[in-house]
Amino acid sequence: MRSASISRRTAETDVSVSIDLDGTGKAEISTGVGFLDHMLELFARHGLFDVTIKVEGDLHVDQHHTTEDTGIALGQAVAKALGDKRGIARYADIHLPMDETLSRVAIDISGRPFLVFRTSFRVEKIGQFDTELVREFFQAFAMNSGLTLHVETLYGENAHHIAESLFKGVARSLRKAVAIDPREEGRVPSTKGSL
Repeated sequence: MRSASISRRTAETDVSVSIDLDGTGKAEISTGVGFLDHMLELFARHGLFDVTIKVEGDLHVDQHHTTEDTGIALGQAVAKALGDKRGIARYADIHLPMDETLSRVAIDISGRPFLVFRTSFRVEKIGQFDTELVREFFQAFAMNSGLTLHVETLYGENAHHIAESLFKGVARSLRKAVAIDPREEGRVPSTKGSL
């Protein structure tokens, strides 16, 4: 099974993450940040990943460390679960609609982490959640999972819909990129022989 667990403790947060890439979409999420919990539940469900996340963070300061460190640990868990990446599809992309919003996500499980984030929000908060933390989450996730990740909102108005389209889009793209391609016959999908 392609699964992994990560524990990460700092002076700011205590994060435990487990993921099964070949799951059914079950999620047990408790970060202390309601909106982030909602986005991560969507990520698990639409990626068909079984995900458990437990975070205790310095929410008396703000939600930044909790959000960023969750992205770090989830990224590390994905990288660990992928192992040497033999047989994976590697690339995937999607256009993800959410009501009036349309976002585009493209992924390369390259081992060369990079984030292109072309999304803006018209408001600074979704409830109590700072919209700038959406980028912070994906930056941490991409850097620690070894993904080249491009996310872009082509159009949209509602900040909740924009964020949701990105999380769902990343989940759906990652689901396709980590899928085993039988034509690869267990090879690493690279002319270099490793990713």
